[in-house]
Amino acid sequence: MKTDMLLQKLEEQLINLRQRCAPQALHATLSPRFDRHLFQTRSTLLQAYLEEAGENLTALRHAVEQQQLPQIAWLAEHLASQMEAISRETASWSLREWDSGSPALTRWQRKRIQHQQFERRLLEMTQERKALLARATRLDEQQKLHREVEAYEARLARCRHALEKIENVLARLTR
Repeated sequence: MKTDMLLQKLEEQLINLRQRCAPQALHATLSPRFDRHLFQTRSTLLQAYLEEAGENLTALRHAVEQQQLPQIAWLAEHLASQMEAISRETASWSLREWDSGSPALTRWQRKRIQHQQFERRLLEMTQERKALLARATRLDEQQKLHREVEAYEARLARCRHALEKIENVLARLTR
């Protein structure tokens, strides 16, 4: 019974972590974010690390069902380390230094990170306006918020288009 509560708590923490990481989950970096001993994935997307942590939680549940005590201890410790590392990475995203490379590569990498941050902020503002629109009762207020949502969505589309172009340039530079 106590083990079930601990597994439930780990699952809740992983869900909260996924929500906190959502804005930057699909943003890639030039080099891996974590040590190879901590994560097996070769991807630099935060989403891949979250998926691996989820797989380890599933493996932990299976080990608990099979009562494999050494494996339970290792998986629990490993999963806790993974979740802590992802949490630190999420908290320090804005402070992350750009990966070293050629001056042109570094410049494009900075542009990508800047546009990813623009995208994240625009997405947050769009969601905020949509929430306000859902609660708005007056017609003039609804119309104003609807125009703002449309404007933010257009800006978000332009930002994503620019981000796609930057990604293409980076792909060419890193071949």
